[in-house]
Amino acid sequence: MGFLALNCAGCASATRGWTEQITITSTPAGAEATVTGPEVPTTCVTPCVVQVKRNDDVSVAFSKEGYEPQVITLTKEVASGGAAGFAGNILVGGLVGMAVDGASGAAYDHKPNPVIVTLKPVAPPPAPPSIMRRRTPKPPTS
Repeated sequence: MGFLALNCAGCASATRGWTEQITITSTPAGAEATVTGPEVPTTCVTPCVVQVKRNDDVSVAFSKEGYEPQVITLTKEVASGGAAGFAGNILVGGLVGMAVDGASGAAYDHKPNPVIVTLKPVAPPPAPPSIMRRRTPKPPTS
C-alpha cells in the first residue's frame, strides 16, 4: 500500500480525488432533480448539491408541476488540475499512477458544473374553436 501511495504522489487520484460535487439549480427553484449515472440514482430539490464519481456518465432530469420536463447530459472533460496530476504520473507515479487515474476518472471534471436550467411553463391547451350556428328561419306557418 505504501508503494502505491508513493507511486501516486503526483497523480490526479491523490491530488483531486475520485469524486466531485455537482451544483444543481433551476429557475424557478423547487424543481425535482433526478441525477442518473451513479450506481444509485439521487433525487434532490433545487437548489442542491450532489456528489458523483468523476468517471460516472451523469445526466440530470428536472421536473416541476406546471413546467416542461428537461434533461441535461453532462460531459467529462480533462480538467487543468487533472491534466497536471496525470502528467505528474510521468515524473512520479509511473504506469501505476496512470492506470489508477484512468480507471478512477480522477483527471476528469463534469461539464457543465454548475448545472443551471430555466424551466419553461407548460403551454395551456388551445381554446376550443367557437362554433357559430346559423339560425335558420322557421318556415312560415299558414
